[in-house]
Amino acid sequence: MTSPENVVATPASKPAAGAPAAAGAPAGATDLTAVTDPAEAIVPDTKDWTWVLERACPDCGLDSAAVDRGSVPGLIRANADAWVAVLGGDEGALRRRPRPEVWSALEYACHVRDVFRLFHVRLNLMLDQDGPDFPNWDQDETAVAERYGDQQPSAVAVELAEAGRILADAFERVAGEQWQRTGNRSDGARFTVESFSRYLVHDPVHHLYDVTGERV
Repeated sequence: MTSPENVVATPASKPAAGAPAAAGAPAGATDLTAVTDPAEAIVPDTKDWTWVLERACPDCGLDSAAVDRGSVPGLIRANADAWVAVLGGDEGALRRRPRPEVWSALEYACHVRDVFRLFHVRLNLMLDQDGPDFPNWDQDETAVAERYGDQQPSAVAVELAEAGRILADAFERVAGEQWQRTGNRSDGARFTVESFSRYLVHDPVHHLYDVTGERV
């Protein structure tokens, strides 16, 4: 059982740097392993990934601290487009995990879709309330409860694209002092809308790296 969502960044299902990709993999990638149980072997992530706001990620290569807040909507849209392309691949490959403890490309895509949705909710809380506390979200329980691995890639592509568009549009409307409004995670982490936007960007970018092996 994972702790309530304190970290939306990279689940423990992430392969180590240089590990074989799940779909759209480069030549030489290892065989994919079918999943028999959606919860099988996944180790819940309890790490705090807010360090990505201070230094570049050595795996995916993204330097979140250097991201200009004005570029966030475009980065979200570009990332969503890339995920839609991934989800257009072979369905069997999308559903198979490269290793039992590593999410499939489809499971990662479902997670990214739900992260886009979650961050839209949290962004609205920050804009509408003074220093709100974010409701907890357990990403691993959600993956099992929603049966990520059984969802239809074509439907997930549509939903992910829509969630990305809505979130990008919402960040595009943020202006002036709104960037300094705050929100709090249950582990004590405190974000401004600006730092929240940079923290967000790392998640889908990193998971695209998890699936394709391509660094930014």
